[in-house]
Amino acid sequence: MPKTEVVKARMEPDLKSEGEAILSAIGLSTTDAITMFFKQLVMQRGLPFEAKIPNAETIAAMNEDLSAAKRYGNADAMLADVLAEESD
Repeated sequence: MPKTEVVKARMEPDLKSEGEAILSAIGLSTTDAITMFFKQLVMQRGLPFEAKIPNAETIAAMNEDLSAAKRYGNADAMLADVLAEESD
């Protein structure tokens, strides 16, 4: 079936730019992503993900300051550090 309908949405410019950059990196256009979302919406007869109000623990984790957290160049370095801490 040919695409004949237009969907318009307003959002924050930064959100749009960041989202489009991610989509581009995985080879999808915004239209592709919206079409995928709507297909899943129809197939599942609801949102294709959980939409819940976060509890206090989740909100605290989302607001946690991670600026002083350890950073790793790759998963192997992180795993080595975790295993070293466990053996202490």
